[in-house]
Order: sequence, then C-alpha cells, then structure tokens
Amino acid sequence: MLDVSTAYQRYRFLGDEFLTWLWFCIEKDQKLFTAADADCTALEIGNRMVLENRKTKSVERITIKGDDAGLEEGRLALRKGALVSEMALVFKTGEYQWQFSVKGESLNISNLKTPGATAPQGPEQLEPFLLERFDFINKIIFFIENLYKLFIRARLSSQWVSKQVPSIRKWIEAADG
Repeated sequence: MLDVSTAYQRYRFLGDEFLTWLWFCIEKDQKLFTAADADCTALEIGNRMVLENRKTKSVERITIKGDDAGLEEGRLALRKGALVSEMALVFKTGEYQWQFSVKGESLNISNLKTPGATAPQGPEQLEPFLLERFDFINKIIFFIENLYKLFIRARLSSQWVSKQVPSIRKWIEAADG
C-alpha cells in the first residue's frame, strides 16, 4: 500500500490534467457537461486561471485575471508544457448561475457564489433558506465530482492516447488563430 504522501506526489498531476481537459471541453464539447448535470446549459471560464509548468527546474506560474482577459498567454503556456492548476468557472442552468474556483491539486472548490437566495425575513424562513443554500452548494460539488469521473473514465480508456491527446494537442496548436 502506498504511503499517503507518496501517492499524493505520484498522482498530483491528475487534477491539473483534469482542469486542462476541462478547458479543452469548454471550448470544444459543451454537450459533455449535460452528462455531468442534466440541468447544465453552459460552463464557462471565469475571471481567473493559473497555469504551472513543472517540467523545468523551478515551477513557472502564469496567472491570468480579469473579466475580459484573453487566454493567449495561457495557450502559449500550454504549448510550453504547462497545465492548468487553478480555474475560475461559471456554471449555468436555465435560470441560475454559480461562480466558483477549482484547484487542480486538491479539487477544492473556493470562492463559491451561489444563485441569490433571498435572505430570511424571520426565524420561520431560516430553515427553507438554509436548505436552499445547501442544495445550491451540493449541486456544484456533485457536478465537479461527475465531471472528474468522466475525465478519469476518458483518461483510463484505450482511446486517451490514440484520440483524446492528439485532439487536445491539435486544439493547443490551433490556438494561434
């Protein structure tokens, strides 16, 4: 059995590969997201992305911020061997929108902004308010879990090396224009 720290070091790249794959899917295959949540109408990249290149002696880190920030630097970093290590996302259903960030290393969800539940006006409204908030939080947790399951299935499939990796490489190279 692997020691926890050994397993962590050995497989920590999977979360970064997941986020890089997710960026690829956001741009190339939005239909995939309904497999993770039937209510999903769109998944978009938010206002922050961090890429890391661990192939050099020291870790090279690129952070892209801003609501209208272009992702050209991120695509260039991908070409040089970087992977996405953190990404802000916007999850949309018909009437609701969530904003949150995911860290590749741990798949932690942070900065979660759920759809606006109306604040309780009295003690009798507190329980329904909290239950609605919990439902909104759980929806994102289950969505990320389901997306990760889809990624792991794809990553372990026989078509990962023969079809998926070449598609991702083609997408990275075509990012010039």
